[in-house]
Amino acid sequence: MEQPCYKCGQILEEGAAFCPHCSAPQIRVVIAEPARAFPPSADATATSPHSAILPPADTVSAVALPIRWSQTLKPCALAALVASLLMVLGLNPFVAMISVGFLTVVFYRQRQPGTPIRAGVGARLGALGGLLWFGMSVILQGLLVVVGKGPDMREEMLKKVQQTASGTNDPQVQALFEYFKSPAGLTVMIVLAFIFAFLAALVLGILGGALGGTIFGRRDKP
Repeated sequence: MEQPCYKCGQILEEGAAFCPHCSAPQIRVVIAEPARAFPPSADATATSPHSAILPPADTVSAVALPIRWSQTLKPCALAALVASLLMVLGLNPFVAMISVGFLTVVFYRQRQPGTPIRAGVGARLGALGGLLWFGMSVILQGLLVVVGKGPDMREEMLKKVQQTASGTNDPQVQALFEYFKSPAGLTVMIVLAFIFAFLAALVLGILGGALGGTIFGRRDKP
């Protein structure tokens, strides 16, 4: 069976490997184009029984979700205000620090009734409440100084220093207490008192919040 050359058009015998006129090869290999793999349609994905199931590694527990701090500022500030007022009415400052942590959990639970609360969440709420309580206490002490209570507060601090100094006979301790009675020493003592109050408010606020989170966490369990 004769066939034409694909290059020059001359008639060639069947099976000829090259054209005798133009030397063009007559054996050609045709590669078939692979079929394209189309992505599954949206309808097929939506109707797949496994499409809505995520692996455990891609799921997040509701307890692990971060706290929305924008929604916690009000309950924490309210708890700090209540604890500050109770301290003004005579509540022990350390008890007030623990109370502010517990109250932050109570007020946060009232504003977010569906949010699970555990000890870790309560501790973070208590830390914020304790810091706000410390800030309010500093402002309150500043107001007392402005309205003329500064000398009374100074005399009260010196009285406590004198009472503490009378309980020891160590010359070095006595010298330290005498230094605290001076204006420079009194300034150092006030700064140290603020640092101690800051750390105490933070730690005790965390403890109070963790206590509240533990108590309410047990109630939330089915």
